[in-house]
Amino acid sequence: METADFLALVHPAIAIFFVFPLIGMVVNFAWSTRQRRLQTMAGGKSKIPPVSGAEHRRLGNWLTAAVVGLTLLGLLYPIGKNIIKNQLWNKAPFQACFIVLMFAATIISLVFLYRANSKLWRGVFATLTGAGIVILGFQDGVFRRDNEWYWSHYYIGITAAMLMIFSLAIVPEIYKDKSHRWRVIHTILNCIALLLFMGQGMTGTRDLLEIPLGWQEPYIYKCDFVKKSCPTPNLEISK
Repeated sequence: METADFLALVHPAIAIFFVFPLIGMVVNFAWSTRQRRLQTMAGGKSKIPPVSGAEHRRLGNWLTAAVVGLTLLGLLYPIGKNIIKNQLWNKAPFQACFIVLMFAATIISLVFLYRANSKLWRGVFATLTGAGIVILGFQDGVFRRDNEWYWSHYYIGITAAMLMIFSLAIVPEIYKDKSHRWRVIHTILNCIALLLFMGQGMTGTRDLLEIPLGWQEPYIYKCDFVKKSCPTPNLEISK
């Protein structure tokens, strides 16, 4: 396995080692927090510790950063590979600089989103973070599976990242809203995100099976993926 092939495994490895266990912990604390709230509202004394709510928020913040970071890492590999392969620094220096600045701007926007207090600035930095991910996602080299967008690892991942960014932006509103409208929205969106993460596990496994090693690419990409056939090499029979 060459270095480029090894680097392709960094994204799924981090997802398995860190992000998916973190999702499990966030879901567990979310369920505990809800159960404690329902038991308290019913007038009973809950055995669930009060710290569950604070832990849910703390780990939820970590999860948003992890998902966005993992998304950017997943985009960095194919985009960087395309830059090196096509020598964009020499052929299209403006495009190469733009890509680098977009990565930096997206990360900075996420950092400021965590630090923003007012609703306006949270909306601004959430929008900038999401826009940065989308713009980077449509750069050359990123495999999007546009013909099967409903079952695409890229589109499912981008949608999940957007939901995480939005959930982070509305957290302060959840504690201010006495009607619990934002809490309901938060719950619904994160249930959808959980289903998307499950889809990511399946589509990511599928894509790992389909991505050839570097030395295999010249042969594999000659195949017709629609007809599921590959050209038969012309073998010369020596006498």
